[in-house]
Amino acid sequence: MKTKNKENEKLLQTVYAGLFAAMTALLTASLHIPVGNGYIHCGDAVICLAAAVLPMPYAVGASAIGGMMADVLSGYPMYALPTFIIKGLLALTFALIGGGRKLNLRRIMGLIACGIVSVTGYWITAVILYGGWLAQFIETVPGNLVQAAGSGIVYAAVALTVERMHNHLHAL
Repeated sequence: MKTKNKENEKLLQTVYAGLFAAMTALLTASLHIPVGNGYIHCGDAVICLAAAVLPMPYAVGASAIGGMMADVLSGYPMYALPTFIIKGLLALTFALIGGGRKLNLRRIMGLIACGIVSVTGYWITAVILYGGWLAQFIETVPGNLVQAAGSGIVYAAVALTVERMHNHLHAL
């Protein structure tokens, strides 16, 4: 009986991971503003939400695949592999810093750490692809800082809403 429950739980987590990957890809690819070498989007908020609600390997996989697919869908295939790595690291970072609630001081620290991982990762990627450490710093870092801050704000708003809905449903 326990084996059947474990199989069902794994299947359910895989389905949720697939949904988070699809949401990440679609929200990133369809709702973005092109800037410099890339674009600003709210997909990182979905990545953090996945890392807050899914077990770590599922969150990391969903985030890496969803982010990579967004780049392919958006016409940035040269970023697909770096994005796979960077978005997987975002989910890993956010999950490891964690916290019991969807939004607390640890989660805010996780958002800051994710911003650092993302900004640094895409800066290094741009240097590898285009050369020029300083030029790529000037070209990529400001937009990626805006991206990280915006995704953090979107995540916080969604996390608060999810927690309030959860609390309200339990109060009924």
